[in-house]
Amino acid sequence: MRPFHEFVVKVASRCNLSCDYCYIYQMGDMTWRNQPRFMSPSVIGQTASRIAEHAARHQLAEVTVVLHGGEPLLIGRERLHQIVACLRGRSAPDVRVNVQVQTNGTLLTEDMLTELRGLGIRVGVSLDGSASTHDTHRLTHDRRGTYRLVADGLRRLSSPEHRPMFAGLLCVIDPQADPVETYTALAAHRPPVIDFLLPHANHHRPPPLPEDTTVAGAYGQWLTRAFDHWYGAVDGPVVRLFHDIMAVQLGRQTRSSHIGLSPLGHVVVDVDGSIQLVDSFRSAYDGAALTGLNVTDHDFDDALKHPSVIAQQSGLEALAADCRSCTLVAVCGGGHVAHRYAPDSGFANPSVYCTALALLIRHINRRLAADVSGAAV
Repeated sequence: MRPFHEFVVKVASRCNLSCDYCYIYQMGDMTWRNQPRFMSPSVIGQTASRIAEHAARHQLAEVTVVLHGGEPLLIGRERLHQIVACLRGRSAPDVRVNVQVQTNGTLLTEDMLTELRGLGIRVGVSLDGSASTHDTHRLTHDRRGTYRLVADGLRRLSSPEHRPMFAGLLCVIDPQADPVETYTALAAHRPPVIDFLLPHANHHRPPPLPEDTTVAGAYGQWLTRAFDHWYGAVDGPVVRLFHDIMAVQLGRQTRSSHIGLSPLGHVVVDVDGSIQLVDSFRSAYDGAALTGLNVTDHDFDDALKHPSVIAQQSGLEALAADCRSCTLVAVCGGGHVAHRYAPDSGFANPSVYCTALALLIRHINRRLAADVSGAAV
């Protein structure tokens, strides 16, 4: 049983954007409607105590807390300060509490960045590439594009005084956007890391596809083109998906929930204090992430005993038979768990992106093999 080392704490249940692919508001789960808008001080305190308890019990030298939402910066500077002080104040002096916020970037004013910097919070930002691609999907509630707001926030975040806080960019892939243009637009902001994410989809709600294409043709080819451009670049940010695939192929381990067979290492606390499964479970069906646990009555070891968490920590044993017999399983790990869902068989299926991942993994393997062979000559 591997302890949790990362805690995704949902401090706000609402968002100031209405992104068309959002797994919280636009897919199978509607539990957000019953959540308070913001996490209360009592729930924050109980969450902080449970994290401290878990770290002490498992002798963890450090933990990471990701402030999430909704849009977490809607809580404002004062409440943000109180939350971070509580999280760190409840932990033992010898436990390092790393705090990160994952934001849509529209609220990164100079005052907010100064507050974040003073609290030692790292900042991850969602950006979907070029202005035209981003503004196709990431819109305000009155359907206005948000690229300019996010770009302004990134310009401030990239300034010399704030740049050490920059954790990276998260980009949801649009198969109709040019992959090289997308990568170039993201890399122009000089992030330390780029996360390319496949849109949350499953066998019940398949991923969006351009006309007359397949999953492999749309997403697999997109990723291989992006990989070739990134791999051939002299200097650039880490692209986590590519980096993790290469690492696993070279015999290393990752903590990724998207690649490889490493056991689950993070858990979610929702705004009302309920302990939930990996957030992307929400894309499967209403209530899919619920465990029946909460931080008032349960500790995180109780969550470790939940059947879904046990399955996600059991590696190969939890995968579908087709995945267990596949030669690529050590690298793909069956794909992201939320992408395996089908109404009649639950999550015991290959990823809906199986063919795309196979295409990408084999392509990267060929590139690595050619380079290793060339270096040995």
